Amino acid sequence: MAAMDAFIDRLDPDMCVVTVAVDGDRAGCLVGFASQCSIRPVRYVVWLSKANHTYRVARAADRLAVHLLTREQHGLAELFGGETGDRTDKFARVRWREEAGGAVVLEDAAAWFVGTVVLRADGGDHVGFVLEPEAWGERADTDGAPLLRLSDATSISPGHPAD
Repeated sequence: MAAMDAFIDRLDPDMCVVTVAVDGDRAGCLVGFASQCSIRPVRYVVWLSKANHTYRVARAADRLAVHLLTREQHGLAELFGGETGDRTDKFARVRWREEAGGAVVLEDAAAWFVGTVVLRADGGDHVGFVLEPEAWGERADTDGAPLLRLSDATSISPGHPAD
């Protein structure tokens, strides 16, 4: 496993915040496992930890919203990565609105999209939600700003343990 750690330790992926709303229950978390996974049709996968409140809400969701943050938005990353929705209403502390199909979009995110869940894949301690984008947007004033990466978020203590 040490050799695999040497590989994984070299990665520095973009971080994103995933939000979901089902029957009035809103949830969101900071995610480090996410990627485009298809060109035609365009699809994107986000991996949610089974330990998170967000995952429990997302199991019944038709849509998820995925948000990119800039490095300057570390406080937003701390809220969604360091607090758990089991104890904290994160949305009481941010500006948000409903978008396509009632999805929750963070108004201060640098860019976002709402995707329809087309597949769920069990990957172990995380479940992958494959999304087909249906609505998207960005903040023009953040264009070109460096995105928040894993190395920028290492100081955030997770709201839930990894296992």
